[in-house]
Amino acid sequence: MIHEVDEAMRRLLAESGLEASGVEVVFDAPTKDWAARRNAPTVCVFLYDIREDATRRGSGAGEVYDADGHLVARRPPPRWFELTYLVTAWASRPQDEHRLLSQALACLVATDTLPARLLTGTLAELGLSVSLDTAGGRLDAPAASDVWSALGGELKASLGVLVRAPLAGVSTVVAPPVTEGLVVRSAARSEDGDAVPGRRLRYTGTSEAGPDGFAGPRERRPAPARRRRGDRQP
Repeated sequence: MIHEVDEAMRRLLAESGLEASGVEVVFDAPTKDWAARRNAPTVCVFLYDIREDATRRGSGAGEVYDADGHLVARRPPPRWFELTYLVTAWASRPQDEHRLLSQALACLVATDTLPARLLTGTLAELGLSVSLDTAGGRLDAPAASDVWSALGGELKASLGVLVRAPLAGVSTVVAPPVTEGLVVRSAARSEDGDAVPGRRLRYTGTSEAGPDGFAGPRERRPAPARRRRGDRQP
């Protein structure tokens, strides 16, 4: 899920015109050594904190259906996590850095929820909203000065971006629907010891018992229509 959020963030910033103007969007840790190797205008989106939002943890299990409407798996509800990013701009002059940071800020502030077209993988499959909170005042997040101190670099203007994204639960495959009939072996005998012919089961296309007895295919009925929430049963 984390790499899918990274890709959505990259696409979002790319749509703002950063990549079109030759600015690179990276997800590296902005350490002192990394900054010394940088030789092109760059916007760095560094993930430095991951925490679960336990208040949104659900219970029970959801059902997964195939294209024909048959139950194929069960999956627990997704668990929600808060990903905190440090967004910085890097250029040869402070004025250029501020311009890049302003462009990134305008793009991120205008986006409360990542558009569905930017989501990939499990995020797209779940179809749930992935929210963004840019430059918010989250009290429990590490301070920017502490992050820079841990990275061994000097304090730099930055944006804090909090992304709330779901992590899909692991699906458990259920047994497939029964499509074959029962196997019946006849063992009854008459008084003189001769075998009594077995009774035929009423399966279409079955006329004689095979080596395993009578076993014929049954027609697979369409899956019953699922009721939507709020619908009343007549």
